[in-house]
Amino acid sequence: MNRARLRTLLLATTGLTYVLLLLGIYTAAAGAGLTCDARWPLCDGAVFGLFPANWPSFIEWFHRLVAMIAGFLVIGTAYGAWRWQDDRRVRLGVTTTLVLYPVQALLGAGTVLDYTFLYLTAHFVTALAILASLVLATLWYLGPRAASLRRLRYALLGVVGLYPLLLALSPGAFVTHTATVQAIYYAVGLAIFVAPLAAAAWAGLLRSPTQRLRRVRLLAAVAAVLVGVQLLLGRYLYTELIRLLDATLMVTVLLLVGVAAWLTYRVDPAGAAAGSTTQ
Repeated sequence: MNRARLRTLLLATTGLTYVLLLLGIYTAAAGAGLTCDARWPLCDGAVFGLFPANWPSFIEWFHRLVAMIAGFLVIGTAYGAWRWQDDRRVRLGVTTTLVLYPVQALLGAGTVLDYTFLYLTAHFVTALAILASLVLATLWYLGPRAASLRRLRYALLGVVGLYPLLLALSPGAFVTHTATVQAIYYAVGLAIFVAPLAAAAWAGLLRSPTQRLRRVRLLAAVAAVLVGVQLLLGRYLYTELIRLLDATLMVTVLLLVGVAAWLTYRVDPAGAAAGSTTQ
């Protein structure tokens, strides 16, 4: 029962964190934090700023509410990881999240009090680190039984399939980058970020006797980092230099993922399946 409960906690915490990131993107893009007039943790509504005064401040307060709920889930997940299982990787992942979460809250306060380049970068990088830690902890907890060569391959091919949509939603491409469009852009981008992370985790869990899956794991991990950098660039003013870097990163990620996907077709499925039963 406790094992099933921890699995549910991990899945719920990871899913809500993904939603929280998108809500944070929308909140920033809509300028909702600015309605607080550099006041934190209060805002601009009635009763000492404890209630929203308008729609933008409601968005800001709703973002804080979801962040609070996610924080309680992080605490519960960390407790469960240390109480109900012994995998050190899972404990490392959830403990990293537990440590980074209050740091992220303080950085979020910084974006309200002093919306600068430093706070913007640190806030987004920390958010990606939290999401990555939870994704990896969840996949490690699900273990080898949830990993397969087919899922690994689908994750890599999913990156290739989603990139055209990300390109279409990029700033200055085909649509005006409203707050809603930015949220959709990052919904796709974060899915692309998670996919190679999952591929890297599954490649490690399969433990094929060949070296090919080790190369797949490395290529997928590097691709995930580069996608994270690309998403970070999207938070800045989209100058010609940023466009060039964005395009370079996209091509590089597609090459890395393409090679990794090709390598999966050169792995013996029987050997990979046999490796998935080892601990």
